[in-house]
Amino acid sequence: MSDNLPEVPQEPVARTGMFGVSGSGDTSGYGGLVVRRAPQLSTPRPYGGYFDQLVDALPEGTVERVVVDRGELTLHIARERLVETMRKLRDDPALRFELSLGVSGVHYPEESGAELRAVYHLASITHNRRVRVEVSAPDTDRHIPSTVSVYPTHDWHERETYDFFGIIFDGHPALTRIEMPDDWEGHPQRKDYPLGGIPVEYRGAEIPSPDQRRSYA
Repeated sequence: MSDNLPEVPQEPVARTGMFGVSGSGDTSGYGGLVVRRAPQLSTPRPYGGYFDQLVDALPEGTVERVVVDRGELTLHIARERLVETMRKLRDDPALRFELSLGVSGVHYPEESGAELRAVYHLASITHNRRVRVEVSAPDTDRHIPSTVSVYPTHDWHERETYDFFGIIFDGHPALTRIEMPDDWEGHPQRKDYPLGGIPVEYRGAEIPSPDQRRSYA
């Protein structure tokens, strides 16, 4: 092979996102990440496995839509039917989702009329099955019924979801903040919450808020 091959000019490598981010409050390094495939909004029948049996066991008008993705079942439930649906999922011998793994929240500011979601992860020890339940509420009416009467451990989980997302769980025995101070303004995990934080003082040193720290190259 000849040692006198012409040099091929190298194009400069453009770095976007990841740890070369600059000029943005997003210190995660993933600023500008674009979702190129819209999520599937509804899955047609048959759903497969035990999913069809589970959906058919719920009263008519309970399930607004069904999504099956990566082998997982998500039921979108009308919020006014949430408590009775959760009780049915827990108590029906054919279902027996006796274990709740918690309540979490999601904020979709672009989804008008359904900006807030409460998400419930249920497991059936009896039948070795899992299901995810989602309930939506508009940002102008942030109320979702509490499910503490069905799953008592939701007491703490609903408080955390309220704290971080601002969802008001009607009927909760003591809906107060659980992590942020009582006088904290806003709900930090909403996507419209200012990114950054507050400076922290520790042993005489001051750590700036995340949006003021250097980006990593």
